[in-house]
Amino acid sequence: MNKNDTADARLRDVVKRSMPEADPDTVSIVTACAGLLACIAYADRAFSPEEMLKAGRLLATVNGIGAEGSDAIVGALSSHVLELSSVHAARFARTLNELGSRELRLHVLGMLLELAAVDDDVSPAEVITLRQVARSLGLTQEDYNQLQNQHREKLGALRRPS
Repeated sequence: MNKNDTADARLRDVVKRSMPEADPDTVSIVTACAGLLACIAYADRAFSPEEMLKAGRLLATVNGIGAEGSDAIVGALSSHVLELSSVHAARFARTLNELGSRELRLHVLGMLLELAAVDDDVSPAEVITLRQVARSLGLTQEDYNQLQNQHREKLGALRRPS
C-alpha cells in the first residue's frame, strides 16, 4: 500500500477537492476535524444515518465547504470509517494540536459532543472516546465537563414541553 492509498490520504483528497480555495493548513485542520467526527460516530461500532446527517450538517458550517462538499466528505468518512477511527485518530488530534488554537480545539470537541448526542443518548463507548479525544487535543477534564453540561442544557431545553 502506498501513502496515498490510506484512508486519511483519501479523506484529505476529498476535503481538498471540496475546498479548492483553502490553504494546506486549513485542509489539514478540516481533514482532522472530519476524521475525529468519524471516530466519535464509530465509537459504538455503527455510523448511523442520523450520525451521517449530523456530521454533514456540522461540516457544512465550515466556511468554504457547503452542502455538496459536506456530502462528499461524509461519503469518504462512511467508506473508510473503520480505518479512520482506529488507525488515524491520534494523527488527527496531533494535527489539531499543532495547527489549531485552543478555541478551535474546544469548538471541535463541542462538535464531537453534538454528534455523539444526535440520538439523545451518549453511549459509554462514546464517552470514553470523547474523553480520550479531549485529552489528545490538550484539553482538560474540566473543559470536557463544561462542554458536556452546555450540551446537556441545550438538549434539555429542546425536550421541555412548550
